Amino acid sequence: MSLAEQALRHCRAKGWSIATAESCTGGMLAVAFTDIAGSSDVFERGFVTYSNAAKSEMLGVDPRLINKFGAVSQQVAQNMASGALIHSKADIAISITGVAGPGASENKPEGLVWFGLANKHSVIISQKIEFGALGRDAVRQASVEHALMLLLNA
Repeated sequence: MSLAEQALRHCRAKGWSIATAESCTGGMLAVAFTDIAGSSDVFERGFVTYSNAAKSEMLGVDPRLINKFGAVSQQVAQNMASGALIHSKADIAISITGVAGPGASENKPEGLVWFGLANKHSVIISQKIEFGALGRDAVRQASVEHALMLLLNA
């Protein structure tokens, strides 16, 4: 059973619906869920907010946070997750924002990714992982797998 199937099963057992808010993964986490037949009873919606403007417009992330801390930061990851809840009917939301590469961005190294996990009551987790310069595809795939593990452990 794939990690996505396990995460869906876990959330289904808890009675949770899921929303995703993705930047560097560009919707790959949503695809991991929607590739599974029957996922619509758990997967509520996904937001692909690749640009800073999209993070603000779609999720309500304050542009001042982005300006102060950068799009790849704990503060933005937390706000992306809580914004996904506000703008959906989901019970739990997970966010991913990072530097997939190649090369550094915003003076942040390739492979730096922040995750946020929130429920209707609060931000449960914000976590920074430095995957390193694995290459764009590998960083994005590792980010999806890590997000799934966070959901499994929620």
